Amino acid sequence: RSKKKSRKHQRFMERRALLEQKGLLRPRRCLGSQAPVAGLEARSTLTKAGGTTALCCGKVPKPKQVIPPSLSPSASPDSIARHHSVLLSQGNGSSKGVRMSSPLLRPGKYVAIDCEMVGTGPQGRLSELARCSVVNYEGDVIYDKYVQPELPIVDYRTRWSGITKQHMKSAIPFKAAQAEILKILKDKIVVGHAIHNDFQALKYFHPKDRTRDTSQIPMLKQRAGLPIRASVSLKNLARHLLQKKIQVGCKGHSSVEDAQTAMELYRLVEVQWETELARSLPPRPPSPVTDP
Repeated sequence: RSKKKSRKHQRFMERRALLEQKGLLRPRRCLGSQAPVAGLEARSTLTKAGGTTALCCGKVPKPKQVIPPSLSPSASPDSIARHHSVLLSQGNGSSKGVRMSSPLLRPGKYVAIDCEMVGTGPQGRLSELARCSVVNYEGDVIYDKYVQPELPIVDYRTRWSGITKQHMKSAIPFKAAQAEILKILKDKIVVGHAIHNDFQALKYFHPKDRTRDTSQIPMLKQRAGLPIRASVSLKNLARHLLQKKIQVGCKGHSSVEDAQTAMELYRLVEVQWETELARSLPPRPPSPVTDP
């Protein structure tokens, strides 16, 4: 009888251990050290809870990080970054004390340009690049060089350009200057006054949505109390809005001063102007990961 009982008990314990292992039966708590091996295995079985692993008989700890339902595990880095920026801008609990600057206001992405031209060709009627200056968002000079035109100079236009024969001794060839300047302008938002003339001299076309022409900003004309449809010079805008005198004297214009003034004028209405542009321009596709 005792043998029969022990065999029966053994079969019962084996069946119980099997059911516990499959998760069909809750493991019993054994106080002694003689707990069945299968029971211990069942007790140490891990279950998934909210993305974290926890023992089934203990309390499930709170998950440290919860991915929002709108993001899939296979989301690209760009989409994740955009999603987090949206969460921050909406004032999510995790964003307390974090100031998220507008994606439009990135000072490193802005430069201002101004070019001085001389006359070449028949009677000096063709305009060719003779000097180019580029400044950054703060107005610091990052490029300023004299450029040798491809055709012989007929008219230096010193009264306006400030260029003399002496300057051409240190000038670099047009192709070399063009390559250097376009490298700076690449992927930048370029500010200037009547900037199409500068691009024409550079033999270059910059994307419209990355161009900011201070001669075409209505808000500047409104602030200056000038007619919106009128063609306003950089000199007049600087006098009315910056209380600054530029382009004075007989030595001609300074392309550095003009570029700095254009950037100052743009910064006066930057937020308002960028908001208007964001409404009017079609959305740009997201930049690839390799875009610097």
